[in-house]
Amino acid sequence: MIKRLKMFLENRDLIVYLAKNDFKTKYAGSYLGIVWAFVQPIVTICLYWFVFELGFRSTAVDDAPFVLWLMAGLVPWFFFSEALINATNCFIEYSYLVKKVVFNISVLPLVKIISSLFVHVFFVLLTLVFYVFYGLYPGIIVIQLIYYMICTIALVLSMAYFTSSIAIFFKDTIQIINIFMTIGVWMTPILWNMDSMKLPVWVKMLLKLNPMFYVVKGFRDTLITQKWFVSSLSLTV
Repeated sequence: MIKRLKMFLENRDLIVYLAKNDFKTKYAGSYLGIVWAFVQPIVTICLYWFVFELGFRSTAVDDAPFVLWLMAGLVPWFFFSEALINATNCFIEYSYLVKKVVFNISVLPLVKIISSLFVHVFFVLLTLVFYVFYGLYPGIIVIQLIYYMICTIALVLSMAYFTSSIAIFFKDTIQIINIFMTIGVWMTPILWNMDSMKLPVWVKMLLKLNPMFYVVKGFRDTLITQKWFVSSLSLTV
């Protein structure tokens, strides 16, 4: 791990440059350009809000409006999903760099993750604006979100090194990951409150084994209940 971190630091300028270039070129040629990077998540949040709060009349969770509780879960999930899918395809997409022996291909998954991080930071700030609009002010504890972002980056990077290597030989890897992302949004859980459901203890324990459960819960603890991560040491471990 130390060797890997040292390598990232030594190549930080290259990584940031490639990440910025990746973010710009992804939507090059379209009329709205990088605006498309923000449209889909916004539409998804609005759709879920309409269905659950206006359609199903979902009640407040932990004394917070449902839309705020929902955003606190969807925002980190969007980042995790997009970053993992993009990073999985990095060696295929950057095949012209992979073929160059002098280039350190180990940085490519991180390049894709940082490229996705640009959009994630925007949505974190947008979420904070929504909370202030509704009269909820998280306070200084909001800096804890940086910790959970680092946790997500570490999780995606560790998974991407495996999935991106497999994707070179097994082209269906991306499709399989897309299926798991669809299942994962329900199993994390993000769209429903596990504490309000009468589930067997073993089911709740199984759901908590999902690493993204820790991140999503951390976002909600930070923004809604204002709990520091040290209050959940068992989950942190």
